[in-house]
Amino acid sequence: MDGPPYRLVILDFDGTLADTFPWFARVLPGVADRYGFRRPAAHEVESLRALEARAVLRHLGVPGWKLPLIARHMRALAARDAAELAPFPGIPALLARLRAGGLTLALVSSNREDVVRRVLGPGGAGLIDRYACGAALLGKARRFRAVARDSGLSPDRILCLGDELRDHDAATRAGLAFGAVTWGYTRAEALAAAGPTHLFSTPEAVAAALLPGMA
Repeated sequence: MDGPPYRLVILDFDGTLADTFPWFARVLPGVADRYGFRRPAAHEVESLRALEARAVLRHLGVPGWKLPLIARHMRALAARDAAELAPFPGIPALLARLRAGGLTLALVSSNREDVVRRVLGPGGAGLIDRYACGAALLGKARRFRAVARDSGLSPDRILCLGDELRDHDAATRAGLAFGAVTWGYTRAEALAAAGPTHLFSTPEAVAAALLPGMA
């Protein structure tokens, strides 16, 4: 295969591009009270970060029918607090390097596009060619398939990049390779145990793998 191993990278936002876990942990107790599910105790947080999303929902007692309501509320809170959110160190440079290396960038997120654009800023947001935002918590596979189909690329030239086990599951169900990043929501050992195509510990490692000989 000539050139970079992939031509399209489908990016996650929360926990992959943006450091939103501290914000999430801060607002979650209020959301739990509002929608009647259990607040996670402080000592449970790290163990919950090793679980898949469905297991977390079961542990907290979140009824499936409330998920759309909770997701809409969380998106509104993220919009309210967008000025407090920021990309991880190294992410703006990574996006610029990937684009300069000839890769196409798409973004699939449960968050809102306006929030993503505000957090990344005009420069970072402008590097992303396609946005597919507002995905259901457990509904990313459909978005991945649509982005892949519209790209016209063979699936083996597409990589999904994310920080959660649900991202890995969605990429697998869409028939796409998955690169797990260890700086986000899910603990590194849980991501490694899932068997992703790639496991990245830094943004620099992503650039080195996706742009061999160029990073």
